[in-house]
Amino acid sequence: MKAIMVMYDSLRRDMLESYGCDWTITPNFKRLAEKSVQFDNCCVGSMPCMPARRELHTGRINFFHRSWGPMEPYDDSMPERLKNRGIYTHLISDHQHYWEDGGCTYHNRYSSWEISRGQEGDLWKADLSYEDEVKTVFKNKEVMLSYPPYKNMMIHDGINRRCMDKEEKTSQAVTFRHGLEFIKTNHGEDNWFLQIETFDPHEPFYSLKEDKALYPHSFHGDASCEADWPPYAPVAEDEDTVSHVRYEYAALLSKCDRYLGKVLDLMDHYNLWKDTMLIVNTDHGFLLGEHGWWGKTSMPIYQEIGHIPLYIYDPRRKECAGIRRNAIVQTIDLAPTLLEFFGLEVPADMEGKPLCSVMDSDEPVRKYAVFGYHGSQVNVTDGRYVYMHAAENPDEPVYEYTLMPTHMRNMFHPVEFKDMELAGPFSFTKNCKVMKIKKKDNMGDTTSFGSLLFDLKEDPGQLQSIGDETVRNRMKGYIREYMEKNDAPDELYTRLGLK
Repeated sequence: MKAIMVMYDSLRRDMLESYGCDWTITPNFKRLAEKSVQFDNCCVGSMPCMPARRELHTGRINFFHRSWGPMEPYDDSMPERLKNRGIYTHLISDHQHYWEDGGCTYHNRYSSWEISRGQEGDLWKADLSYEDEVKTVFKNKEVMLSYPPYKNMMIHDGINRRCMDKEEKTSQAVTFRHGLEFIKTNHGEDNWFLQIETFDPHEPFYSLKEDKALYPHSFHGDASCEADWPPYAPVAEDEDTVSHVRYEYAALLSKCDRYLGKVLDLMDHYNLWKDTMLIVNTDHGFLLGEHGWWGKTSMPIYQEIGHIPLYIYDPRRKECAGIRRNAIVQTIDLAPTLLEFFGLEVPADMEGKPLCSVMDSDEPVRKYAVFGYHGSQVNVTDGRYVYMHAAENPDEPVYEYTLMPTHMRNMFHPVEFKDMELAGPFSFTKNCKVMKIKKKDNMGDTTSFGSLLFDLKEDPGQLQSIGDETVRNRMKGYIREYMEKNDAPDELYTRLGLK
C-alpha cells in the first residue's frame, strides 16, 4: 500500500469549483472530487501553520498547551511511526517555517526530505546591493514597514523573486518537480508515504503573467505598488483594490490547481488508483476582505479561515468516488486515517479518528469540533452553530507548556525563563514534566472581540451574532468537555470562566 498527501497552505474552500465557486479556474480540484470523497464539513483545529502541522503528526489538539512551536519529545508523530514500522516516508516542501527555529523538529521525523527555497521572505538569496523601495497598496501595511524585521522580510522576498522569474524556477514548481520525480522513481515499489507540501497559495500571492492572464480585469490603482501581500489588519482599501487582491490570490490558486493536475496525471499513468491513498488538504483559509479584514490571527476564526477543504481517495473504497460527506472531521483525523490505512495501531494519545466510517456511510466520528489559537478565543462548532468563547477573566495569565522553548523564528529569550516552573506531567507527555513559561507571544489573541455565536443555517456569512443562551451554554459545555479530554491546564478554566 502507498499514500500521497498533497498539502497546501491557506487554501480557501469556498474558492474551489468543487465546493461551488463559479469564477475561479480550478478544474483539477473538480477532477479530484470526481475520484475521491469530498468532505463538506472539515474544520481546523490548532491554529495557525505549525500548530496545524503538529496536529497533523500527532492527531491531537495542541493549542490549549502551546503556541507556535516544534514537535515535542513526547509527541507521537504519524510519519515517524510509519518510518519505524518499515513504511518509507518522504517530505518535499517549500514551507519555510520548517527550517526556522519554531519548526525545526518536523522534517527529521520522515525517512528523507527535500526543500525548495524562496517563499515569503525566506532567508535564501543574498544581494547586499538590493535597495528596492517597498511600495504597497495596503494602507495599514505602511505602518508595519517601519518595523525593521517586517521590512527586511519584504526586501528579502524581493531578492528571492528575482531568482524565481520563470515558471520552472518558482518554489512551487520545484517542489512538485521533486514530488513527481519521487513518484516516477518509486511507483512500482510498495510501502511508502509521500508528502508534497507547498506554501502556496499563502501570501504573498506571487504568480507570473501566464496565471495572472487567467483573470483579466481593470485596476485603477498604482500598478507599480505591491498588491499580493495583505497585512493581517483591517481593510482600509477601496473595493477596486480588494477585487484586485482577490484576483492575485485566484491566479496563484489556479497555479496550485495546475500542479495538482500533474499529480493526478501520474496517478492515471501508473494506475496508482489501484493501491494508493491520495489526500489533498490544507491547514486553514484566509480572509480576502470579508468581515472587513485581511488575513488571519488578528480576528476571529470566521468560516473563510476555519472551514477548510479536504479530499480523500481510498483505493479500498473505489465505490465512494464522487461522494460528498457531511460529518464533522478535522485535521487531527488525518494521522489515524493514514495509520489505519497502513495497518498500524493508533496511539492512545491521538484524539482524531480514522475516517473509514465517514467515507463509507457518513457515520459521524464526533458531534462537535473545537478549534483556536493559543491564549485566544476558544471556538466550537456542531455544524449548525459556531460559538467563539472569549476569556471571561482575561487578566488570568496564559502559559506555554513545552520542552522545546522556541518561538516562530527565534529561541525563547533568557528573560522568559525568569519565572519558569516545572509542571505536569500531563496525560499525553509520557510521564515527562514540562516547562511552564508565561506566554509572551500574542499571535492570535482575539479576546477583545468578546464571545460570538453564529447560526450558520440562517446566517452563513456570519454577519450577526445571536444571543441564544441555551445554545451558548450547550457550546460552552462542549468546550469544557473537550478541555477535560485534552487535559487542558487548570488556569484556562479560570481564564475562560468555565470552572
